[in-house]
Amino acid sequence: MQRIKRIEPGPGQESVWDYPRPPRLEDSTKHIQVIFNGVMIADTRNAKRVLETSHPPTYYLPPENVQMGYFTPTNHRSFCEWKGAASYYTLTVDDQTIENVAWYYVNPVPSFASLKDYLAIYPGKMDVCYIDGERVQTQEGDFYGGWITSDIVGPFKGGAGTWGW
Repeated sequence: MQRIKRIEPGPGQESVWDYPRPPRLEDSTKHIQVIFNGVMIADTRNAKRVLETSHPPTYYLPPENVQMGYFTPTNHRSFCEWKGAASYYTLTVDDQTIENVAWYYVNPVPSFASLKDYLAIYPGKMDVCYIDGERVQTQEGDFYGGWITSDIVGPFKGGAGTWGW
């Protein structure tokens, strides 16, 4: 197994290697904005974030702060060992459609019950996502949906060669 060299966090930064496993769910009052095809599809200060060792945070957005009229449920499903069975949405804004761009939990496990119906959106599939005005960088790979900002340091799981971490 490859030895991981943790990046030492600077002042005001968090290392994903200090995040717990199993993951922790916490409320966030950071200002989250998501834009797709020129339309603000989400704008909230009431998100939740999941923190898990080696992963940048995944933000979950309350449906009341998301333009749900642009989202349609799909038949795609996945399973998380920590949160339970996930369902997915396709996003369509005008002539642009992206399938399975967001996931949510209809019946999350009890320890993640407050995530019920909140949306996690893959930031790399959007025009842009912001946290407190900072443009989000996307996590490598197409499995995880982490949101990377300047206050988060890695290295991050998700890219080629990182599955064994």
